[in-house]
Amino acid sequence: MNGRPIIAITIGDPAGVGPEVTAKALARDEVWDCCRPLVVGDAGLLARAVALVSAPPSLRPIGDVAEARFDPTAPDVLDLRNVDPATLQPGKVSATAGRAAVDYIERAVALALAGRVDGIATGPINKAALRAAGIPHIGHTELLAALTGAERVTTMLATPGLRVVHVTRHVPLREVAAHVTRERVLETIRLTDEGLRGMGIPHPCLAVAALNPHGGDGGLIGREEIEVIGPAVEAARAEGIEAHGPIPADSVFFRAIRGEFDAVVAMYHDQGHIPIKTHGFERSVTVTLGLPIVRTSVDHGTAFDIAWQGVANEESMVEAIRLAARLAAGR
Repeated sequence: MNGRPIIAITIGDPAGVGPEVTAKALARDEVWDCCRPLVVGDAGLLARAVALVSAPPSLRPIGDVAEARFDPTAPDVLDLRNVDPATLQPGKVSATAGRAAVDYIERAVALALAGRVDGIATGPINKAALRAAGIPHIGHTELLAALTGAERVTTMLATPGLRVVHVTRHVPLREVAAHVTRERVLETIRLTDEGLRGMGIPHPCLAVAALNPHGGDGGLIGREEIEVIGPAVEAARAEGIEAHGPIPADSVFFRAIRGEFDAVVAMYHDQGHIPIKTHGFERSVTVTLGLPIVRTSVDHGTAFDIAWQGVANEESMVEAIRLAARLAAGR
């Protein structure tokens, strides 16, 4: 790799806060210090975001990565020209915006697979907009797996002092227990161990959260810990992975924040998301584990309620870009 890694930044759903946080991030010195950013989006739309937040000074639309100059005073935008800024309705679910957001992801992934960029950092997309556009995937993780052909993927959330990986993600709460199988728990532990090693942690120490209150209380409040989670932890340890658990969820995240563990394997969406966002919402980011490319993302949604008002916080986007650059450099 010559110099700083090239990180493709997708602007997310055009009707959300993605264009704004992207524009703000491009004005931050720490972004340019760690990488050569290449925005993948609609240049006309991003120009509106730049005008809204008065940063960066200007933009430079391009048609191919080979044309990029990586000039902080005029960031390069790989212009897909797929949004009409005059007809875009900020803060509204739109099939057009959903399709545009997927276009950006598809182009960035293609560039990464071809080795023309070293990693990607993605802006937020909207599930309802994807559905309106007829996209058969519920979110980034599923779409990225399909685009890259990856069979083993999961999501890590990270904020300073805490990392969490989920066994299940977008599953209704009443169905979670059925999806928490020994095989899925073990596979998630493996992916977490591999992911942390890729982040430069040579001997990861993992905590595995219990599913039931009080860790099931010896089977009095559920048997998943005895029949599913515990056996998965033992199997992981037999493979040489330092995994501990199941540990009751009401204490495991505190212990991780205190420094006992490098990451926590959570059983379901809110079990992991709530502690991450409580501990450090503005700086939390997402990393997709198991892909053949580096991919990070902001850890917030499209925030339609504040979109295109100039008030969105760019910290998560900045952290996502910095982490993508760090992971790319490590590869």
